[in-house]
Amino acid sequence: MAASALEDGARSQKQGRRGCEHYDRGCLLKAPCCDKLYTCRLCHDNNEDHQLDRFKVKEVQCINCEKIQHAQQTCEECSTLFGEYYCSICHLFDKDKKQYHCENCGICRIGPKEDFFHCLKCNLCLAMNLQGKHKCIENVSRQNCPICLEDIHTSRVVAHVLPCGHLLHRTCYEEMLKEGYRCPLCMHSALDMTRYWRQLDDEVAQTPMPSEYQNMTVDILCNDCNGRSTVQFHILGMKCNICESYNTAQAGGCRISLDQQ
Repeated sequence: MAASALEDGARSQKQGRRGCEHYDRGCLLKAPCCDKLYTCRLCHDNNEDHQLDRFKVKEVQCINCEKIQHAQQTCEECSTLFGEYYCSICHLFDKDKKQYHCENCGICRIGPKEDFFHCLKCNLCLAMNLQGKHKCIENVSRQNCPICLEDIHTSRVVAHVLPCGHLLHRTCYEEMLKEGYRCPLCMHSALDMTRYWRQLDDEVAQTPMPSEYQNMTVDILCNDCNGRSTVQFHILGMKCNICESYNTAQAGGCRISLDQQ
């Protein structure tokens, strides 16, 4: 495995980069679980039937002189810089991306640090513009992404906070918007739909229902405000009387006023 990992590193250097597809680094990690050498924990986990505990890494191997040594930022033998950024807790080596180690998250995050704050209830670092402006859900980052079912807390992909407070990987969120607009967990609108709702108002007004449906009403439940209301049935959508959202679901059968029967 060591030879294979070194060969991968050599190929990467010829291609103008070091390390692997995940990280730019000048060393291999010696996995404490199996004593094999891998460029990073992700490479290890993709090839083994167990996971590498990043916090237990004690030794690394320089990709240039191949000396195995204790984990540090610079090779003690040939002075190769293993990473512009190095965290002695996570044993993360990489290019400088303004990373910082968050003690509350327990891992490193891409910064700069001053642009983020740690929400104690959500248990996650969030952008400063969300401070006091997001819905908190306790330990929400410890849940898997509902789209891809992969881990969010330790993922290298940025998390996107929905208005309802649930989290998705940013890439999963962007893919979701190609198919729909609702949170896959609670069905709340995943973005501000106000402009579209007003366009739908115009479409409803310009599309009168046949006479036999004009006095038909239906009970609905709003996915955005959780309110219940009774509204006129329309094939294009039924607007919540409370928050004016069309993100609603029928909560009962249709009925016609007695004086119209």
